[in-house]
Formats: sequence, structure tokens, C-alpha cells
Amino acid sequence: MNKNITVTSPLLPNLNEFHELLKEIWESKWITNNGSFHRRLEAALAEYLKVPYVSLFTNGTLPLITALQALRITGEVITTPYSFVATTHALWWNGIKPVFVDIDPTTGNIDPNRIEAAITPKTTAIMPVHVYGKPCDTKRIKEIADKYGLKVIYDAAHAFGVEVPAEKYGLTPVTDESTTVNDQCSILNAGDMSTLSFHATKVYNTIEGGAMVMHDEATKKRIDYLKNFGFAGETEVIAPGINSKMDEMRSAYGLLNLKQVDEAIEKRHQVAIKYREALKNVEGIDYWDDIPGVKHNYSYFPIFVDSRKYGMSRDELYNKMKSYGVFGRRYFYPLISNFSTYRGLPSANKDNLPVATKMANEVICLPMHHLLTNEDIEKILNLIIQ
Repeated sequence: MNKNITVTSPLLPNLNEFHELLKEIWESKWITNNGSFHRRLEAALAEYLKVPYVSLFTNGTLPLITALQALRITGEVITTPYSFVATTHALWWNGIKPVFVDIDPTTGNIDPNRIEAAITPKTTAIMPVHVYGKPCDTKRIKEIADKYGLKVIYDAAHAFGVEVPAEKYGLTPVTDESTTVNDQCSILNAGDMSTLSFHATKVYNTIEGGAMVMHDEATKKRIDYLKNFGFAGETEVIAPGINSKMDEMRSAYGLLNLKQVDEAIEKRHQVAIKYREALKNVEGIDYWDDIPGVKHNYSYFPIFVDSRKYGMSRDELYNKMKSYGVFGRRYFYPLISNFSTYRGLPSANKDNLPVATKMANEVICLPMHHLLTNEDIEKILNLIIQ
């Protein structure tokens, strides 16, 4: 019982299989710059994720930065304070002013009902986040964006493999080879672009890595130029690009992980079922159920602690768990808007963000990964259930 239980654990490919692929790379002596494994992984991910085009990156932050460049976003961008800091950092690195709006208490995502009031003549885009992999109200966001002529870039770092009912989310249903319509559609098809993170802590990882999803071949080509210094040929540079290509080793690693990610997600699903069953009658502990019709990836399991009902504050429970070797995380506390770089912005005022402030002060993400045992889960739950 002295074993530490971490909030996540990386999905690792079979070492012998990885070694075989590394031998191929060593023999080819092609270790980066759009090699065969890089190309194979892009194609495999596009098929798995049911999206038209994928461009691989060396981490999850650079596709955000590059998407803003590619769409020539300037001025102000409306976004959420309830996310990992990379979301807003990407705006700052592009000289763009983030404008925070509050979140929906039922999803943790940006509240579409608050977006219009934040739009000014300087607004050029909206950057929502599918928090914990729960899909944003993409249909309503698209309606607002179309009304005001705004671009939409989704930070989908948590949303690997998430699928939704197409009509409900304002997406085009997928037609398969037999011409039958499947109403389920990847949430990554929403917006002008979506970006992913393949960091070691994610459901699917390439150690470090990321990707961008786009809708057409011309955009894919432009993004591929931008992530390679802007080179469009040996001697032609078409734009001030950046170096953010994924190498062959991580691409090979990613190909192997893609073969086992479904099994890992199902194991996470079973953990979520156990958590919900045990916590459903614990006063002062709240959690979210699955959204009907959505294919979830169970990337996180947040609980929310109401100290008045539970008899203990969130931080007291968090520290109690930690003292027994159970390491949850307070994702996302503090809010991005509370960090020194951003707290001076008018939209960072906590009176503007009451729901996000409350959620940040109550959340603990419980350990959630494919290696949790029944004994691990029992230990975690015994510390919460008083």
C-alpha cells in the first residue's frame, strides 16, 4: 500500500517492436525532415481520427502558434481562462491580446452565451478548448463566428478520438465507402483548424508531440511549409516559418501506440465507471457523467469539492490524498487569467469569471490511466469517501 499512484501514466509501445522500427531508421539514416514514418503516421492518424488532413508537430504548443500565423490572426482573440497556459501563451507569442470569457458550469468549456458581449472591432478569432475532452458547443460557436466573420481555432489537446453526433454539433456527417451516412463525426472537424497534443500525459502520446487538423490540401501544404522554416523547395522560402517538425523516432513510436490506444481508452472507461458508482452518493463531491451520443476518451476524471457539504476543502482533500501517495492534480488551478502575465487584462477580473473561478477552486482530477488496478482505485476512493 506504499506504492505512489500518479494522476497519469504514459502509454508505452512494446519495446521489442519499437526496437525493430528503430533498426529501420538506423539503416535508412533518415531521422527527421518528413521521413517515411512521419508520412505514415500522418496518414494513419487521419484515418483513425476520421479527419481529412493531419500535420505532425514536435509538441502541442507549436501547432497553436502556427495556426494563428497561418490564418493571419491579429488584434484580439476570445478564449477561456480555464485551460493549460499554452492556450493563451500561443496568443501572446503572436502579439495577440487574449480576451477571457466565462465557462459553462456543466462542461468547463467556454460559454457561447458570453462570447458576443466580448466581441469588439479588434476581435478576429475565437479559441475555445475542449476541456477534459468534453466537446464544446461547436454549433453555437460556429453561428457566432459566421455572424461576425471570425475564425475559430480549437485547442483540442484533450480531445483525441472524441466523436459527436454531427447534426447536434453543426458538423457534416461522415459518408463511408458504402455511401451510408454515419452521424458520428470527429470533433476535430470543427472550426477552421484544431490542434492536438501528444504529450506523455495524454491518452495517446508520442513522448512529446502534437498535430494540426485542417480541412483542405492547400492549407495542409501551407502548414507543412510553415513548420519547416517556410521552405517550399530547396531555395524558396514563402513565409517566415518555424522549425517544429516531428522526427522519425517519435513518429515510429506513435505508429505503435496507435495500435493499442483503443484498449487503453476502454481501460480508462472502466475506471470512470468505478469512480462514478462509488462517488454517486458522496455529499459534497460532484463529477460529470458522459454526454449522451458522444464517444469519450476518458482523458481526465475531475471531481468538484463543495467544502460546506463535504466538510473538507478541496485543498485539504488534495493534500490528504498526497500524504498517502495519491497524486491527483488541480487542473486547472489557478486560472490562466490569474497568472502575472495576464492578470492585468480587463477581462481577467474575477468578477468577469465567476464560474471559472469557482470551478478552479473546487477541482481535483483523480488518477486516470490504463494501468490503474482495482487496489489502486479502492485506495483512492477510500481516501475520498469519509
